[in-house]
Amino acid sequence: MKKLFILLFSFLTITAQAASSEGEEFKPGEMITHHIADDYTWHFADGAVLYLPVILIDNGQVNVFSSSNFYNEAHEVVPYKGYVMEHGHIYRANAAGEPSEDKAGLYDFSITKNVASMFVSVALLFFVFFSIAGSYKKNAGKAPRGMQSFFEPIIIFIRDEIAKANIGPKYERYMPYLLTIFFFIWFNNLLGLMPGGANLTGNIAVTLVLAAMTLLITVFSGNKSYWGHIFATPGVPKWLAPIMIPVELIGIFTKPFSLMVRLFANITAGHIIILSLFSLIFIFKSVAVGPLSVAFATFMNFLELFVALLQAYIFTLLSAMYFGGAVEEHDHVDDMGHGDGGH
Repeated sequence: MKKLFILLFSFLTITAQAASSEGEEFKPGEMITHHIADDYTWHFADGAVLYLPVILIDNGQVNVFSSSNFYNEAHEVVPYKGYVMEHGHIYRANAAGEPSEDKAGLYDFSITKNVASMFVSVALLFFVFFSIAGSYKKNAGKAPRGMQSFFEPIIIFIRDEIAKANIGPKYERYMPYLLTIFFFIWFNNLLGLMPGGANLTGNIAVTLVLAAMTLLITVFSGNKSYWGHIFATPGVPKWLAPIMIPVELIGIFTKPFSLMVRLFANITAGHIIILSLFSLIFIFKSVAVGPLSVAFATFMNFLELFVALLQAYIFTLLSAMYFGGAVEEHDHVDDMGHGDGGH
C-alpha cells in the first residue's frame, strides 16, 4: 500500500507541475499524451530527468549526442547541429530553425524512453531466469525456494493449461517462445505502472512486432492440413472457392492484427484513465474533488495490476491457439463424408 501511495503522489506531483506552469493553462490532453508517448528523455519525477543518446545517420554520416542539447536553460526546445526536435521526432532544421520537410537519407536509431525501458526489462528478465536456472542446478531434486518457488507454478501453468491444451503433442518446440512472450509482456506491463515508467506495451510499434512474430511462427509451422483448409476448405462447394480462399487468407492476417490492437489499446487505455482521473483535480480546481479522484485512481491502479497479467495471458493463449491450428492433423474426409480416423 505504501508503494501505491508513492505512485499516486508521483503522478500528482508531475500533474501539479504541469498545472502550475506560469502563465499557462493546464491542458490535460497534452499532459496525458506526453506520458503515454515515446520521448528522447526519461522523466521520472520533478528534477529527475534522464537525457537519452540521440543516434542519427544522415546520408551515411553518423551523429551521436545527448538529447539534452535540444534544450536550453529555460528547458525550451532549440536546434542543435542542424537538427530540431518536434513532437517526439527529429528533423533537419531549416534556416529559421524550424523542421525541414526534407527527410531523405536521415535515419533515427536513437535510444528513446521505450527502447531504454525495453533494455531494463530484458536485463531484469535475464537476471530473474538465470537466477532461477542456477537455483535448479544448485538444488536439484529439492523443493523450490525463493524466486524459483514463485515462478515455477506460473511456468507449469503455461505449459499444461496453454501449450499442451492448445497445441497438443508438439507443444515443446513452442514453449520457449510462449514463456518469453508471456513474461516479456507481463514484466513490461508492470514496469509501465511504476512511477516514471515507460508505456512500452502501449506502443503500437512494439505490439506490431510481437504480433508479427506470432504470425511468422504460425505460417512457417503450417502443415499440409492447415494450408489445405485454407485453399480447399472442407465441405465447401467448388464454386465458392474463389470467395473462400481470399477470406481464409485475410483471416491469417486479421488474427495477429487483433493481437496487436488488443494489447496496445488495453494498456494505453489504462494509463489514459488513471491520468485523466488525476487531471480532474486541476480541471475543477477544487480540493473536494481530490479524495474522490485519488480513490478512483487507486481502484484503477489495482485493476491495472490484474489487466497487466490478463493481457499477457491472453496474448500467450491466442498465440498457442494459432500454433495449435497450424500443426493440428485433420482426419481425411472422403466424398461420402466419412473420416479415416487419422489412419
